[in-house]
Amino acid sequence: MNNTEILAPAGSMETLRAALRAGADAVYIGGKRFSARSSATNFSEEEIAEAAELCHKYGAKLDLAVNTIISDDEAEDFCKYVISAAENGVDAFIVQDWGCAELIRRCVPDAVLHGSTQMSVHTAAGASLLRELGYARVVPARELDRKTLSRICKTGIETEIFVHGALCMSVSGQCYMSAMIGSRSANRGCCGQACRLPFSAVGNKDKAALSLKDLSLLPYARELAEAGVDSFKIEGRMKRPEYVASAVHELKAALDGEAPDMKLLRGVFSRGGFTDGYYTGKRTDMFGVREKDDVISAHELIPKIHELYRFERKACTADFHAVIKAGQPVVITAVCGDISASVQGEIPEKAVSRPTDADSLARQLSKLGDTVFRFGKLTAEIDGGLMVPAGKLNELRRAVTEELTSLIIKKNTPSYTISRDIPKLTDTGRAVPSGKPALRTFCRNTEQIMAAGELSEYLIVPEELINKELLGTVDRERIIVSPPRFIADEDRLARRLTELRAMGLDRLYCHTPDCIAIGRKLGYRLHGSFTLNVFNSYSAEYLRRLGLEDCVFSVEATLPQTDALRTELPMGAVIYGRLPLMLTRNCPVRNEVGCGKCTKKLIDRTGRELPVICSADYAEILNADRLCMTDRLGEIHNISFGILYLSDENAGETRSALSCRRPQGNITRGLYYRGI
Repeated sequence: MNNTEILAPAGSMETLRAALRAGADAVYIGGKRFSARSSATNFSEEEIAEAAELCHKYGAKLDLAVNTIISDDEAEDFCKYVISAAENGVDAFIVQDWGCAELIRRCVPDAVLHGSTQMSVHTAAGASLLRELGYARVVPARELDRKTLSRICKTGIETEIFVHGALCMSVSGQCYMSAMIGSRSANRGCCGQACRLPFSAVGNKDKAALSLKDLSLLPYARELAEAGVDSFKIEGRMKRPEYVASAVHELKAALDGEAPDMKLLRGVFSRGGFTDGYYTGKRTDMFGVREKDDVISAHELIPKIHELYRFERKACTADFHAVIKAGQPVVITAVCGDISASVQGEIPEKAVSRPTDADSLARQLSKLGDTVFRFGKLTAEIDGGLMVPAGKLNELRRAVTEELTSLIIKKNTPSYTISRDIPKLTDTGRAVPSGKPALRTFCRNTEQIMAAGELSEYLIVPEELINKELLGTVDRERIIVSPPRFIADEDRLARRLTELRAMGLDRLYCHTPDCIAIGRKLGYRLHGSFTLNVFNSYSAEYLRRLGLEDCVFSVEATLPQTDALRTELPMGAVIYGRLPLMLTRNCPVRNEVGCGKCTKKLIDRTGRELPVICSADYAEILNADRLCMTDRLGEIHNISFGILYLSDENAGETRSALSCRRPQGNITRGLYYRGI
């Protein structure tokens, strides 16, 4: 018997019912706020309570996605929302924001936390860190192969992986394209799906170079279960009930050893078929768009799929015991596992023709079509010559199953410790430089390192650029080692960082929780990147207690939000450079034209050119325009340092940027003024 959880999405109550009736073991939903799918219908607080009851009736769990980053002025509302959700019976909270996790712990100390895929955890070290910090489950990045997933499964934390549904081109939590292009932040739940628009390496206006096919790992379901995956997650909180029901049904079949009907699933929804994503490590034939044939197939299949969830699913067996004695009220007891319920009826009548017997009792008590119960066995104590009308037995059956259902819901509903002492921020008195902030420079080549040296407090240098020759010319005290933004080989990186520690380097730039975990273990001094998505003071304070010495504030924050920070952790701001809009494991340029004809750019539908910087394990798609705030440093308050991100700048351009001169060409002020 398979024990792996089938976790279904629901964006509405109708979809929730479809998921449960089709066989889901758990459902994840979002509320009207703080959810990474804000454009789904989502659930009001009253509907969350109703959803929890419905799930618990089936013995299923309800996970609530609160997986967006929040601002300081949203913290009080967030706490009230979490308390309400806990009191309404949700089983777990899916979180991205470090600060949100801390607020949940303070308001609901015994709440169950799941680390969202938005946290970008993609190594065993990162998963182990979350376990150490009290998370019950991690949802790793979707870009992992079977070997890495297997390692994460052995860390002792529950693992939940996406096995079916849409694939983002970017690593989740590391996409800023929608925010920068249209002020719609994926990290704030408002992704505009800019990746589905036309992009091309050569200006082909019909090419969707960032649109991936939908993922389906259903053919590997048994293999994944054997590897230790605890929960199989279906993507699709914005999808129709038919989509969710069919995905649950076929996943259940796959876990039971049957061949899933991939033709059915493709007909319900696909983008030119499915991909196995990164699981096999091949990364081929992954790109696709929604086609006309896909839409037609879905329309034809909907009536057939309705049959999967038209009726209540029989989730448990109910055994019955009846006592029909002369001169005593009829008693009917229903038992499901260790839960039992009894109801009492009227005193039975003397039979005129047909007395009530075990067979007639079974006929009436087994009519359980509108419940979650299947009929088990019947035992009875019946005196002869007595009769209970069928209508009365039906009333007793309905009453006892309703009572049994209530008791099952009560048993399956968690009870939490609630604290209504909502945390308040206080002015920490953090010392912030009154003049021009110190400058740090992220360099991509040796020329930039040499040019930036004299004008930078610290140089953030990719680990592959560091060698003895470089250390002979640059003060190693001023180098912050930058590991890969996506760690494809955890062991190799650990060996390399150990080697660099032995060479006297002791500062590490942390892009994700994985970097924090590895850096802590190796004794590095930790500096946080903006890719940790610190958007509030609670997150900053949490990372300070975790051991970070400073951190770059989110590039999605406005100047007033930066000014409002209240934390003892020194905070920085990005003041220059082409911001990375996407971190991808699959190079869109290589897919379209091949490495031999690499154009090193993508062209959008307006003709704007986005540089693409490619490495062996990932690619970064940069903004077409350079962010420039070097000429407005006086407007960025409350920061301890500014950071410059270089891309293709030569030595002269590097020195010019560090001298706070405005660069040639188009510039952007990012989101500092317009926000998200």
